[in-house]
Amino acid sequence: MKSTLKAISLLLVIMMFAVVVAACGTSSKVSVGIVLPTKDEPRWVQDEQRFKDALNGTKYTTEILFSQGSSAKEKENVDALIAKGIKVLIICPQDGDAAAASVEAAKKAGIQVISYDRLITNTDAVNYYVTFDSVAVGKAQAKYLVDHAKGKGQPLYLYAGAASDNNAFLFFQGAWSVLQPKIADGTFKIANSSEAVGLQATAELTRDQLSKIIGQVTTNWDANEAKNKAQTHLTAASADKKGDVAILAPNDGTARSIADVFGTDKAVTSFVVTGQDAEKASVQYIIDSKQSMTVFKDVRTLVKDAMGMAVSILDGKAPETTGSYKNGKIDVKAKQTNVIVVEKSNVKSALIDSGYYQASDFKGL
Repeated sequence: MKSTLKAISLLLVIMMFAVVVAACGTSSKVSVGIVLPTKDEPRWVQDEQRFKDALNGTKYTTEILFSQGSSAKEKENVDALIAKGIKVLIICPQDGDAAAASVEAAKKAGIQVISYDRLITNTDAVNYYVTFDSVAVGKAQAKYLVDHAKGKGQPLYLYAGAASDNNAFLFFQGAWSVLQPKIADGTFKIANSSEAVGLQATAELTRDQLSKIIGQVTTNWDANEAKNKAQTHLTAASADKKGDVAILAPNDGTARSIADVFGTDKAVTSFVVTGQDAEKASVQYIIDSKQSMTVFKDVRTLVKDAMGMAVSILDGKAPETTGSYKNGKIDVKAKQTNVIVVEKSNVKSALIDSGYYQASDFKGL
């Protein structure tokens, strides 16, 4: 009798354990896996919350992981999400080429891949791309410099994002298409890149030519690297490369660093400096006339587009697209989001009235 009771008790324990394990397995299932580049930039922390908000009210679940600037960590994150049974992967790659291995693993597991904000390159394992029109961003930055040019022969300082980020090429390509005619007609003279000087007569640059210039003026999206480069360039600059200057800075973090350096050089009479992302600190710089403009990319729309695409896939529908991008292997279907130029005169209408930020976030508005 005792042995029968023991057997029954053991069987009950095993059954309960199996139920618990099954429950745990079910609860850990994730519908949409999201991998973002780093928690060290305000942009991506904001994205994290907006992704969480975007899935509220749906039957789907998400898990968001950060790669912290490491492609190896990115691969670990993707593998962890694959193990959790995701059906859709939304990934903003740390390095467009290096991320190919991660998404190829996802494809093998039958997962649909959405490249978010930055394009994953040289692989056929990307299904969709959600992006701001990166070429339009560069064009908007350059147009601002052209519109605020002072006379002829104005020194032009060029800076770019990371050479590992396809967007950096698109931003620079867009900027060059607007700046090059004004370099050719003598409005601007390039002050800090011998490669750009050597190509100043070339209207359309190849990938290799872009790479040569970006290699000289990259900031790697790093504020300290931007600061060091700007200091090096100004230290080496002759008097005719100072005075009233124009500065193509690729994003807000680098723009503030570069502006701080140029702002402390007494031989720099004035400067116009571009930016991108409408970070709070840069909006304050714009209000304080330390940064000239930023290209506002309403991340709420981008997140909504990415999540809308993911939900369409999960619901078995074909996501809406508006164009395509070549990634070196295939044409990736894309959904593009528009961008807005913000300067001192329209900070309130573009960023406060739209509900993106609160007026209380800023001084002197």
